[in-house]
Amino acid sequence: MRRSDWVRLLVLGALWGASFIFLRVLAPVLGATTTAGLRVGIGGLAFLPYFAAIRFHPKWRAHWAHYVVVGLFNVATPMLLFSYAAVHIPASYSVIINSSTPLFGTILAAIFLRDRLTLRGLAGLIMGVAGVALVAGGGSAAHASTQFWAGIAACLVAAVCYAMSGVYVKRFAPAVDPIGMAGCSQLLAGVFLLPFWVANLPTIEITVPIVLNVLALAVLCTTIGFLLYFRLIADVGPSRAMMVALLTPLFGVLWGAVFLKETLTLPVVGGCLLIIGSAALVLIKSAQPERAVLPSTVSR
Repeated sequence: MRRSDWVRLLVLGALWGASFIFLRVLAPVLGATTTAGLRVGIGGLAFLPYFAAIRFHPKWRAHWAHYVVVGLFNVATPMLLFSYAAVHIPASYSVIINSSTPLFGTILAAIFLRDRLTLRGLAGLIMGVAGVALVAGGGSAAHASTQFWAGIAACLVAAVCYAMSGVYVKRFAPAVDPIGMAGCSQLLAGVFLLPFWVANLPTIEITVPIVLNVLALAVLCTTIGFLLYFRLIADVGPSRAMMVALLTPLFGVLWGAVFLKETLTLPVVGGCLLIIGSAALVLIKSAQPERAVLPSTVSR
């Protein structure tokens, strides 16, 4: 990998890690549905000028069903779940648990794609389960409440949704252009969530900081983040690009400590390291020719 590739990888990890910080700031104020709806709606709309600039045709008639499925399970549902979690648990917990996505992907690929589960993959799964247990248990003493456990569960279900989407795309939509899949699925996710967040519009005063946080979450972390990821896929291949899953929790924990003054217990730190290590076992492979896939298999 070139120096520019490493720079893009680090920037992407920083952006996707920061998305959980913006969620933690916005969701308790705007509500989970409004936060998720604004994120995917604005993020999806921001793809339109990019489509026009590169003269990209998404082929709606041919691929609309795939856009609907991925929009529902890879965008709308997990974004709503992570927004809900952001109301009840620290951002660092959400980003750590989100990094378990590759582990669920390994399990689902073994079941539905008949991918062989190697000893390396099995070791990764065991480490990942132990890591999630440490993160959840390590925070329960300070956050013992029904809402805390509901937030943890929401993050786990969101990670499963990401993994399910990756399996779906690999099995049923491998020929769909990943740029069109990402942009169109976000647009449709915005449509799916529109009636829910409009029905629950916040009554607070919309200030400049709130607007800036929404734009940063939608445009920087979502639209620009995906564009950086596409560039990495083209330059270094999907497996190397997916190493961003190892950087996202590190940046998320860092931003949580710096900007939100979140503190971590030793069990949570240990769980974070176990999950990152398990993801590394699953993701890091020997270099081989690869074909671009939708980034739904990546934690973000």
